[in-house]
Amino acid sequence: MALDANETQAEYAVLLDYNTGTTLLAKNAETPVGPSSMSKLMTVYLVFEALKNGTLHLEDTLPVSEKAWRMGGSKMFVGLGTDVKVEDLLRGVIIQSGNDACIVLAEGLAGSEGAFAEAMNNKAEQLSMTQSHFVNATGWPDEEHVMSVRDLAILARHLISDFPEYYHYFAEPEFKYNNIKQYNRNTLINRGIGADGLKTGHTEAAGYGLVSSAEKDGRRLILVVNGLGSMKERISESERLLRYGFNSFKEKTLFRQDTEITDARVWMGKEGRVPLVLAEEVRLLVSRVGKGLDGFKAHVEYEGPVPAPIKHGQEIGKLVVTFPMGDQKDYPLFAGADVPELSGIGKIFAKLAYLLSSGE
Repeated sequence: MALDANETQAEYAVLLDYNTGTTLLAKNAETPVGPSSMSKLMTVYLVFEALKNGTLHLEDTLPVSEKAWRMGGSKMFVGLGTDVKVEDLLRGVIIQSGNDACIVLAEGLAGSEGAFAEAMNNKAEQLSMTQSHFVNATGWPDEEHVMSVRDLAILARHLISDFPEYYHYFAEPEFKYNNIKQYNRNTLINRGIGADGLKTGHTEAAGYGLVSSAEKDGRRLILVVNGLGSMKERISESERLLRYGFNSFKEKTLFRQDTEITDARVWMGKEGRVPLVLAEEVRLLVSRVGKGLDGFKAHVEYEGPVPAPIKHGQEIGKLVVTFPMGDQKDYPLFAGADVPELSGIGKIFAKLAYLLSSGE
């Protein structure tokens, strides 16, 4: 069973299984609060996206404005009027939490930090992050700059899945720029639990927070905590919750890819039914101490009968799965075979048979 929300010191928390999307812990998970530097993950997402679509390159350089140079808080220490490589700026944001680096990237990509914040909000909407609103690229405190821990977990999951070629930056232990070496503020990566990202955050109002992810034995977890009282607490509590997630649950494959789940009625086809198959595995997380499948439910939805002709691989319906933790996920179902349309005379007899069976 899931951990009780009262069993964490964090004021806000969510723990997700990456593969299945199962929620293992949720505490005030949908409440929008100040995300501090954890919101830099959206800045990083937009930079990764620009790199992937080719509008930006790691070797490109961007100019440092006076606004970026004067920015307070955590810094990469870029020089006024210099040009800095995009890859260095990324490391400055991810490892050193540089506010100055964020502004250089925001101005370089969108022309101004305000325009970049609009792009952040647009991307949040696309990613179904419903409790997020951005007004800057850094997470600098502002009453209107908010995120829920659930949205931060959604964003972390997309960073991992959408940009595997760039995710390695989050696990780098240190970065030296302008002869100043700074160490990764996410010291969880040094605790030997498989942690490899993502971002710390702290403000006086919001407390200490951490978006983290760890992988062990083929399973990955994503954890977001916020509202803790110290750096030590955010690391120790994150480690405890991640260990709980790994130790208390195991993954089980219910259906493999291409498994025939059921069949669907066909209208005006040479076959009366068509098999419905899965294009991906259905996996769920079960407690190591429970009966496993307690609470698991599944049913098929499709609009039928399905009119012929039907092509192999055509999407027909969906398998709706409710997991033991209460999460629900839809898996598309596809036609497992071609079903040709009946000939003209065949259609006549099919229509007649339908009328007779329906009593019309």
